[in-house]
Amino acid sequence: MAEKFGLVSEVERLILAVQAERGEFKTIYTTAGNLSSRDDDQQEDMIGRIQLEFVDWERRRKADDILADIRARTSRLAGLIVEVRTPHAGPPVGKPVQVQLASRQPELLDAEVAKVRAFMDRLPGLIEVEDSRPMPGIEWELTVDRSQAAKFGADVQLIGSFVKLVSSGLKVSEYRPDDSDEEIDIVVRYPIGSRTIHQLDRIRIPTDAGLVPIANFVERKPVPRTGQLRRVDGHRIMKVLAEIAPGVLANDKVREISAWLETAGIDPRVEVSFKGEDQEQEDAKAFLSKAFAVALFIMAIILVTQFNSFYSAFLILSAVVMSTVGVMLGLLITGQPFGIVMSGVGVIALAGIVVNNNIVLIDTYDRLKKTIRDPMQAILRTGAQRLRPVLLTTITTILGLLPMVLQLNINFVTREISAGAPSTQWWVQLATAIAFGLAFATVLTLLVTPSALMLQANIRARRRAVEAPPESAGVELPRPGLAEAAE
Repeated sequence: MAEKFGLVSEVERLILAVQAERGEFKTIYTTAGNLSSRDDDQQEDMIGRIQLEFVDWERRRKADDILADIRARTSRLAGLIVEVRTPHAGPPVGKPVQVQLASRQPELLDAEVAKVRAFMDRLPGLIEVEDSRPMPGIEWELTVDRSQAAKFGADVQLIGSFVKLVSSGLKVSEYRPDDSDEEIDIVVRYPIGSRTIHQLDRIRIPTDAGLVPIANFVERKPVPRTGQLRRVDGHRIMKVLAEIAPGVLANDKVREISAWLETAGIDPRVEVSFKGEDQEQEDAKAFLSKAFAVALFIMAIILVTQFNSFYSAFLILSAVVMSTVGVMLGLLITGQPFGIVMSGVGVIALAGIVVNNNIVLIDTYDRLKKTIRDPMQAILRTGAQRLRPVLLTTITTILGLLPMVLQLNINFVTREISAGAPSTQWWVQLATAIAFGLAFATVLTLLVTPSALMLQANIRARRRAVEAPPESAGVELPRPGLAEAAE
């Protein structure tokens, strides 16, 4: 315990040096020793954890710069591997890149994990690569010869109780002091000098024949250390995990690893799958795809029942496709990746906004064509009447989203404007998707919708001309109204 605390103190001393120079941490909390909370992402050889809380972002460097400084200072510590982790938004998925190998034959996993680990160590953009193979070491296994032990009147439970005297101790009773609300265990152990491996051979247990050394019926032998056993659906699993360098997308690295796995010659009895962010993205994409399809279906039903026209409903929903193109162009212009969650939610929210412009145009055209017989004049009148409302709606919406797109914080009380606050990073993709998608869809709507309405009018006129009965040669058919006038 003292050795672990000494190693963790070396890292803490370097972090305190950063604090003395910069004053960028509000709190520094250090934990050393055997950490009780253990999960899949915590390594077996972890000996400590230092939790840092930053001061307000205006008074410090960027978080990436601070973490890079800590990595550089702690990289020179011999015998220590220091991992710098940041809280991940969303579900607790651990490291973003995770390759899981599973097999019903556990002996195959070590070699394949080593192969994947070697490739990921060489792959640029991945840092702090680790795997879940058991740590090297041995465990002492005690095998009891039951038949021989029975001759002395000993059993496995009795032998195990006396072995505890050398290891963790044997609980014999418990009591509760007057100044405590909880009971305290009374544990019996050998003195420190007798808690050795060789003491296991010298243990004597009481039997009917007197004190008998357990070496008479217990065999002690070293075996490879097992560590933690992890299973999923009855398969033993091991993982290779890695963080990504700043500015690198986890999805790009997953594709590179996936392409390498196709030619890596992994044993077919070992199943390889991706976990971490990749799994969460796939789940989110499946959910958002269903939500988007349901939203379009409900909008289509409402539009068909209100306009009584499949063509009008199709024309209104075409703005959704136009907006999707605008979202992609906006993300390309601003240099942002397409986030499954935030950008996907932005596309779904945008679908309910961009259809309003088409609804306004088509509804106005349907009213005007009842009084204006020329479809061209009705369409021009529609554009003239609804151009200003459509543009005002789009412009005001985009202007309202610009602070989030540009990551601006506007404090109306202190009249201060700041840019790049960490809280603004949550909404950049969502706001960018809505702003650029709405602008692109509005421009195309003002051009495509009138053209589509004119196309519909031309098709109807041509169909009426084709269906009209031809006039007979040399014979003038009587027209209604002339006969009535003659009478």
